[in-house]
Amino acid sequence: MTAIPDQARAVRDEDAFDVARVDTYLKQHITGLEGAPAVKQFPGGASNLTYLLHYPNRELVLRRPPRGAKAKSAHDMMREARIMGALKASYPYVPAILARCDESVIGQDFYVMERLNGTILRRDLPPELGLDREGVRALCLGFVDRLIELHQVDATQPGLKELGKGEGYIARQLAGWSERWRQAATEGSDPCDDVIAWLGAQQPAHDNGSCVIHNDFRFDNVVLAASNPLDIVGVLDWELATIGNPLMDLGSSLAYWVQADDDPVFQSFRRQPTHEAGMLTRREVVAYYGKRTGMDVSRWRFYEVFGLFRLMVIIQQIYRRYALGQTTNPQFAGFGDAAKYMGMRCRRLISAKD
Repeated sequence: MTAIPDQARAVRDEDAFDVARVDTYLKQHITGLEGAPAVKQFPGGASNLTYLLHYPNRELVLRRPPRGAKAKSAHDMMREARIMGALKASYPYVPAILARCDESVIGQDFYVMERLNGTILRRDLPPELGLDREGVRALCLGFVDRLIELHQVDATQPGLKELGKGEGYIARQLAGWSERWRQAATEGSDPCDDVIAWLGAQQPAHDNGSCVIHNDFRFDNVVLAASNPLDIVGVLDWELATIGNPLMDLGSSLAYWVQADDDPVFQSFRRQPTHEAGMLTRREVVAYYGKRTGMDVSRWRFYEVFGLFRLMVIIQQIYRRYALGQTTNPQFAGFGDAAKYMGMRCRRLISAKD
C-alpha cells in the first residue's frame, strides 16, 4: 500500500511571515541548507500555524502562533519545543527540533523541526490507503496504543518532571478551563454555570495517576508511514502537553471522536475518520484503554463531560478571536454556535441514565 502524503497549500495572506529573515536565521543554526525555501502552509491550524519550508536539498516544518494570540499559557512555542526535546529519547514518535527563535526575527516565537514524511488523516479516510474493516480496526487500536505508550513514559526524568505541579491536577484543570470560558465569552454565549457546577461536584477526590499527557491526541496529529498506513511514525502538536491525569487526556481525545451513530450536528463537526466501519466507538476505546492499562474507568462520565467542556472552551476562544477581528478565516464564523452545541451535548451526558 502506498499512502498519499499530507498536502501543504499556498500560505493564507493573513498567515504570511518574512521568509527571507527566517531563511537567514535558519542558515545560521542549521548546517547544509541550500538556496531559498519555497513556503506552503499545512491545512488545519485553528490554534498554532504550521508551514512546510522546502529547500532544494531538505524539507523542514515551522510552527508559530497566530497573530493576535494573547492567551498567557497558550501558543508558547518555546515551551512546546522544550517538551519535544525532553521527550524525544523516551517517545520516538516526537519529531526532532532543529532550531528555535524568539520574537526578534518575525515578531513571534517559532521553532523548526524535521519533516516526517507520511499521511495525516483529515475528515475522511483516503481510499488509496486500501484499508478494509479489519485494517481500520488495526489503525484505531494502534492509535490508542500510541497514547498508552505515552502515558507509560517515565515522567520523573529531567526535562519532564518540571512540567507538572504535583497533586491536584484535575482541580486545577477545572478551575483553569472554567476561568478561560468566562474570559472567552462573547455576546449571546452560553454561561454554562450548570455544567461547571456539575463538574465541580463530580470531580474525583484523588487523581488516578500522574504521567506525560498530550492533551490534543487526535488522528490529525499523528503521521502514518507513507509505505504502511498502519505504522504511526510521528505524533505532532505538543503545545498543550504536560504532566497530568491519563484519563483526562483520553477524555480530551474522545471529545473529538465523532462515531457513525452520532446526531447530524455532531457529524458536521467531524474532522477525523472515526466514523469508518471498523473504528471503535468511544465506549469501546475506553474499555480497551482500561483493559490494556488496568486503570479503573468506572467513573468515565466525568472525564467525558470535561473533555467536551474543554473543547467547548477552545472553540469559543477561537470564535472570540474571529469576533474581535484578529482573524478573518471564514471557517471560524460558525464556531460560536458550535460552542453552544457543545454545552448542550455536555448536558445530555450529565442527564443520561446509562
